[in-house]
Amino acid sequence: MSYCCLNGATGEGTQLERIERCQTRCSQGLICKTRTDYWFAPVCQDPTKGLNSTTVFHNVGISTVMRCEGKQKCMLHLRIQTVVQLTDSIHGVSICTNSAGMMTNCHIINFTKASRRLMSGLPVTVDNDFTEVSPNQQLQVIVKTVPSYCGITWASKYHTPECFNKDLRKNVPECITGTLSYTVNPEKKELTINVSDMLQDYNYHLRLCRKDFICTGTGVYNLIKKEQPIKSAVLPYSRPLPCLCIEGWSAVMDAPRVQVCPFKGRLEELWFGITFDPLEEALIWEPVCPVTAVAGLCEKREDGVCVDLPDSSQNVSREKIRFAKVDPHPQLCMKFTVGSQSWIRCPFADGIKAWDVIVSRRHGHEELQILSRVTAKFSVGPWVTSAESPEGQTTNMKFVDVEKQKPVELEFKGAQCNFCQQVKRIDVKYAATVVHCTKLCMSRATSLASYDLTWIILPAAACISAIIIITLVLCLLITVYRRRKEKRRGVCLPGKQTDTVVSEVQVQVTAKGRVLIPNTPKYGNNEKANLLLN
Repeated sequence: MSYCCLNGATGEGTQLERIERCQTRCSQGLICKTRTDYWFAPVCQDPTKGLNSTTVFHNVGISTVMRCEGKQKCMLHLRIQTVVQLTDSIHGVSICTNSAGMMTNCHIINFTKASRRLMSGLPVTVDNDFTEVSPNQQLQVIVKTVPSYCGITWASKYHTPECFNKDLRKNVPECITGTLSYTVNPEKKELTINVSDMLQDYNYHLRLCRKDFICTGTGVYNLIKKEQPIKSAVLPYSRPLPCLCIEGWSAVMDAPRVQVCPFKGRLEELWFGITFDPLEEALIWEPVCPVTAVAGLCEKREDGVCVDLPDSSQNVSREKIRFAKVDPHPQLCMKFTVGSQSWIRCPFADGIKAWDVIVSRRHGHEELQILSRVTAKFSVGPWVTSAESPEGQTTNMKFVDVEKQKPVELEFKGAQCNFCQQVKRIDVKYAATVVHCTKLCMSRATSLASYDLTWIILPAAACISAIIIITLVLCLLITVYRRRKEKRRGVCLPGKQTDTVVSEVQVQVTAKGRVLIPNTPKYGNNEKANLLLN
């Protein structure tokens, strides 16, 4: 028994040979008659001396041909050709085909007694194309002699052409899917689809689906009626995903389907939908389309470069990926890589953060505090750049425990001129590094000296001001008191006061209209008053 494996696959543009009818052809002079074989093969006989598979069957070939009864009404047939070394003990050839789930299909080709005697000892050609097959069918082909001799058998596996062949897609009903063309309107988010070469006399289905192992429908669907003069439809879409496809098929049982994916190159649409679980501090992302990529975390610097965080890369295909123990911070981003292309997405770019460095200015210098929304642990240390390390390095690290909503001050040592401080959360697995540099150039000692001098000057100035105010108030009260007292005695004080104080003057008016002026200290105690006339 000889066995081989043949493949009937053809190129996409290959056209199959056409036949008008099924028939069996034999070499000139050899008369053949074909009939359907029995379902159960008879018991084989012992071969005569000198018979074996290699001496009986030569140049066995299998191919696929097409028989058409009209437009879009073609069928596939299996053509089997073989050269048989004819002897008196060989009366014909048996050709059988079987496939999974199908009954065995056999044809017996008998040679007439007179013709086989005439051509005994000669190689004869037998060509049969009675066997009808389907596209993309796996077959087993067995060729035997009649009668069947044990061990004299030729067998092979054969795969019929698939429906991607254009000749089959246009003519074989099982392969006719229709041809889809489309235009995209990104503003309205609509796809205008035109269908041509669809199966005649049947309606046609159109839908949008997401392609994976199968194409899962999105709910957008349209039916094109066979009566429509223009076979077109408009389907809306929400996002231009690379796995979003247009699928079409004829309204017949088990109809083949055609798919066209208008956005298959739009990989940038995949890197959305990143979520954060604040309770578990987990960053979660699930691909909406199957994609072979690498996802990781990175820290975005001021120059726009995103530096990969160690041990954060995960391979992406279809499953959800999860990064546990992540510190939410605007500098922390996700990086997606496909081949040589990379995309950066920062889910906390809107300012979401669990802690912050608070900057305040007091007494001529800057003060830094850590304020956290959760109880956390931080590493703090000076950030120094040098020629050997232009990106900076940290020395003399210390650890700080910060309770929820309780700010902790960061103390500086030495001068604060061009001084940078690094702060990083260390009670999580993935965290960003915050570097803050002071902008005021003043030492701590100078600040403290200025601080002490201020506290001396201010109280002294306040005391002096209080003394002056009290003195003025007392003077005012004394003046008011004296004026009230003098008014009660009927004496008016002159507008100006001199060094010599005028003694009290008593004026008496007599009945005759004369004024009497008493003695004053200016003229002595013994001087008499003069009588003045009006």
